[in-house]
Amino acid sequence: MTNPEQNHEFDPTDTGSVVDRRTGVDRRAGESGTNLERRRGPGRRLTDWVRTAEEGEMTQEQQMFLHAIDTFKRVNEVSFPTWTDVLEVVRRLGYRKTMSSELNLDSRIEDWQEPSDASSGVDRDEEEAPNRYRKAG
Repeated sequence: MTNPEQNHEFDPTDTGSVVDRRTGVDRRAGESGTNLERRRGPGRRLTDWVRTAEEGEMTQEQQMFLHAIDTFKRVNEVSFPTWTDVLEVVRRLGYRKTMSSELNLDSRIEDWQEPSDASSGVDRDEEEAPNRYRKAG
């Protein structure tokens, strides 16, 4: 007697959830670009912005951002700032959302703009703000 649960014959039509690359299906082909892709390949070269940074030659803007993040980590005694922390540092550096986005993001995200002289909006009353960076122990 053959138990169907013990039948381990190979069935080439049953691929399950694994994509067989030999079929020529490219998982990346269907997705629209977001303008954030960094894949390299024929016809895709690094921008001067990325290439010089990878070679260790940072612009003044990159150096200032790196120094600001390092300072934030040191004074708050954190190794890995959250994305909200990074956005706070960026806004404290003076960056504001004054132009339309160059990214193709999900349609559920609405683009917006603010005046160039808008406040950073990250200042908080020390008495109301919880101590976010408490040491354990």
